[in-house]
Amino acid sequence: MKIYTKKGDTGTTSLIGGTRVPKNHLRVECYGTIDELNSWFGVLRDQNTILKESELIQKIQNQLFNIGSCLAAGPEKNKMHLPDLDSFLIEELENSIDTWEESLPALKNFILPGGCLAASYAHIARCVCRRAERLCVSLAEIAEISPIILPFLNRLSDWLFVYSRILNHRSGGQEILWQPNK
Repeated sequence: MKIYTKKGDTGTTSLIGGTRVPKNHLRVECYGTIDELNSWFGVLRDQNTILKESELIQKIQNQLFNIGSCLAAGPEKNKMHLPDLDSFLIEELENSIDTWEESLPALKNFILPGGCLAASYAHIARCVCRRAERLCVSLAEIAEISPIILPFLNRLSDWLFVYSRILNHRSGGQEILWQPNK
């Protein structure tokens, strides 16, 4: 099977179910941004400093792939069984956040992204996650999406923020406070 079909050469793509839409369609923007986020999780998973979380990151990546497939489905024509989205993962993210925050100093200021390379990647993933969330909010205003998607993305961006902090804490990276007047 060839990877290229040439069907998208005119700027359209097929949703699951066969509906053709422009490649800049909001639904395509949503699942494309989820794919981008999943790729950043691949970069995070490949960091040596994340061995403790590699299993959870793989679960997150699978959930992101499932979300992408749900978003890529054309609701009017789709008869394909799509993967279930797991709400239990939201609770697992919350548990990680709660555990990590017990060992971190209380945050009294905004911090600048950075500190160590893995934390920087987590911050980039957080920004992409927030963009995915905003796009999915826009899609939810005009089409039905799974009720799990928005809470999952919201919690995932929180998780990434605290994860960046814990990565800095473990590696000795410094959190740099935002100084608005500098």
